[in-house]
Amino acid sequence: MFFVASLLTAWVFVLNCMTGLVVAAPNHSLPSSYITYASVPGYFLQDDASTNASTFSFLDTQFGLINRTYPTDASYDPRGKKTQWQRFANQVFRLNRDAPRGTQYKLLYMGRHGEGYHNAAESYYGTPAWNCYYSLLDGNDTVTWADARITPKGVAQALTVHAFWASEIKNQKIPTPQSYYTSPLTRCLETANLTFGGLKLPARHPFVPTVKEFFREGISGHTCDRRGTRSYIQSAFPSYKIEPGFSETDKLWQAYHAETQLDQDIRSKTVLDNVFTGDRATYLSITSHSGEIASLLRGEEA
Repeated sequence: MFFVASLLTAWVFVLNCMTGLVVAAPNHSLPSSYITYASVPGYFLQDDASTNASTFSFLDTQFGLINRTYPTDASYDPRGKKTQWQRFANQVFRLNRDAPRGTQYKLLYMGRHGEGYHNAAESYYGTPAWNCYYSLLDGNDTVTWADARITPKGVAQALTVHAFWASEIKNQKIPTPQSYYTSPLTRCLETANLTFGGLKLPARHPFVPTVKEFFREGISGHTCDRRGTRSYIQSAFPSYKIEPGFSETDKLWQAYHAETQLDQDIRSKTVLDNVFTGDRATYLSITSHSGEIASLLRGEEA
């Protein structure tokens, strides 16, 4: 999707994938530091009200990129030789070049983690029993779902997206992320690595994700929402960067307590503001969770 800030978003959920152009801009009716976000319609199917979310597949639609012309095509691609993604990237460049001061257009590739052992456990026990009892445990005699890892099915899902990225890079010249971010929960740390590790990426924009606390799932008393220690993350994923101020232990999770939707949305805007004010990149990857991605999207203004 496109945001104004701006955001262009392409959500990639694993899975599903969400992609979108977003635009971000200062709101002059509010304090000077306040940023507003808006999805820019007309670029991705995910922003089209007629798109059926239950049947939509980003794998069949180039992340949902709409097959269309742009005002910049005549000068950029007069012979019609460029791919849709190349023409789109030129359009985004022009949007940012001509944007008013303080306005940014960014494309967000937001991907949900692959199936985790907590997902499999909920399917096995059923949602009522899961919510009332099993989700409060660390696991059973067979598997652990506290800060769950991804299952073999989840691995396969992430590898499918990896192959899709490889194809889009080679054949469609898709603009690859210039910055990578991930939730601190293991299922996202693993999914990001399987999705982007080993791709042919530009040397100036390698896959070195930043772990950000506030990109985590909505916080509940379920043990799957309790993250590992900073030391564990650094040891298990040594190439990842961890944001400054990231505590050694999880200070946000509490047993039998849950974050409200409003609190999650405030948290989501806080982390998005942090990214938009501190990262000049236009193309961003965020590996997160279905609930957290939904919260990020609620932060857009029509």
